[in-house]
Amino acid sequence: MTSHCHETPHDEPHAAPHDAPTSRVVTVRPASGLSGDIMLAGLAALARIDDARLAALTEELPLPALHGCLKLERRAVNHISGFGCRIDLPHEHAHRTLTDILTVIADSGMPDRAKELASDAFRILAEAEGAVHGVAPEKVAFHEVGALDSILDTCLVCRLFVELDARRIVCGPLPLADGVTSCAHGRVAVPAPAVLRLLEGMPVCAFAGQGETVTPTAAALLRALRADFGPWPSMIVRATAISYGTKVFPDAPNGALWALGDACSR
Repeated sequence: MTSHCHETPHDEPHAAPHDAPTSRVVTVRPASGLSGDIMLAGLAALARIDDARLAALTEELPLPALHGCLKLERRAVNHISGFGCRIDLPHEHAHRTLTDILTVIADSGMPDRAKELASDAFRILAEAEGAVHGVAPEKVAFHEVGALDSILDTCLVCRLFVELDARRIVCGPLPLADGVTSCAHGRVAVPAPAVLRLLEGMPVCAFAGQGETVTPTAAALLRALRADFGPWPSMIVRATAISYGTKVFPDAPNGALWALGDACSR
């Protein structure tokens, strides 16, 4: 195998057929895991968009409570600077069905490709939640997963993926830890049951911290974006970023590393 890059090439699992010199690739190396807001912050930072553009993308969604709720802010963990999302949303008691959420997406002003990706993410999530609870996906009542912040995270991650004109995302192994987390059904062991199901076929590794490291939203997004898993792809790096969530793990690496590049022909 030869590469037209200057870097030493790597063998990549599930290599994509669109790996052409002008094909844009996103890679994420999830040092402490992934959540919807970590993915949103990372892609927004790669896109180098300002608050005005971020607000405009948010306003494509037909839910007024989401408008003006999001800002990208600088954060630092262990003196390492990165980005995080500051989201200010009203508490919502509504439980949405899959049909409700798909209608929100269909009625949005997002490009068709972003709508398709976001709809796929929620369908995947509904299938996993339905399997866990023994009900059809259409009967799943979304609680925290269907809340405003998850709709925001899922839709904007897909929207930014399209904004970046990315055709492939490559992810490192997902770090998992033991512990518990809280959800609408009470305290559960991590990975949460829906995440556990969504992880099937994905590479994982041990993490030094305790608690939830991969959320259902993030796992569903990785599936909807058809993420490949493996080492760094062979590409020319064009932009880089570090993103953080709201949780800091003591004595463990934190954040997710991001890079956007042009894939090299092989």
